Amino acid sequence: MGAISMDSEISLTDMAYERLERMIIFEALRGGAMYSEKQLAERLDMGRTPVREALQKLAWEQMVVIHPRRGIQIPEVSVENQLKLLEVRRPIEAACVELAAQRATSGQKKRMLALAEGILVCSDNNDDEAFLTYLRDIHHLLVEAARNEYFIKAMSPLQGLSRRFWFLNKELDTGHPANLHADIMRTVAAGDRQNAREASDTLISYLTQQARDKIGM
Repeated sequence: MGAISMDSEISLTDMAYERLERMIIFEALRGGAMYSEKQLAERLDMGRTPVREALQKLAWEQMVVIHPRRGIQIPEVSVENQLKLLEVRRPIEAACVELAAQRATSGQKKRMLALAEGILVCSDNNDDEAFLTYLRDIHHLLVEAARNEYFIKAMSPLQGLSRRFWFLNKELDTGHPANLHADIMRTVAAGDRQNAREASDTLISYLTQQARDKIGM
C-alpha cells in the first residue's frame, strides 16, 4: 500500500475540520458535552490523525476545548463572549476589507461577486447548510485578498465563533444578514474602500444587536 501524499493529508484534515465545525454549529455536537477523539473519528468515518489535526485547529479557534486524557469538550456559547469578540472583530475586519478593496485581483473580484449572488440565493431558499459554506468562503476570500497573513491569525477565531453564535440564535433576527455580506463583497470588488469599511461596520452592528436582543438589551 503506497504512502498517502501530503496533499491528501491536508485535504483530509480540512475535510475533518469543516465537518466538525458544521456539526458544532448545527448542534450535532452539543455545547457542554464531552467527546473522545475516537468517538469523533468514528462519527466522521475518518482516521484519527486528520481528526486530531482538525481538533487542534478548532481548539485554537476556541470552538472546542481539549482536555488531556479526558476528551474534547464543546464550549457553551454566551452573549457576553459574543459582545466582547465583536468589539475586537469590528476594527480588525474593517481594516481587512479596506485592504482587500485596495489589493484584490481581478480574479478575486469576480469570485466576490459570485459569492455575493450565491449567498443571497441561500437566504432566499432558507438553505442554512449552503449559507454556512458561502459564509466561510467569504471570510476566507477577504483575508486572501487583503494579502496579509496576520489577518488569518486575528480573524479566524473571531469569525468562527461569530458564525456559531448567529446560527444558534438566528431565530432572533427579523431579517437576514446575507444582504450585508453581499454588500461587503460588492463594495470590495468595486475597489470602494470607504463603503467597504462602512458595510463591514454595518454588519458588526447588526450582529451586536442580535446578541443584545438575546438578553433584551
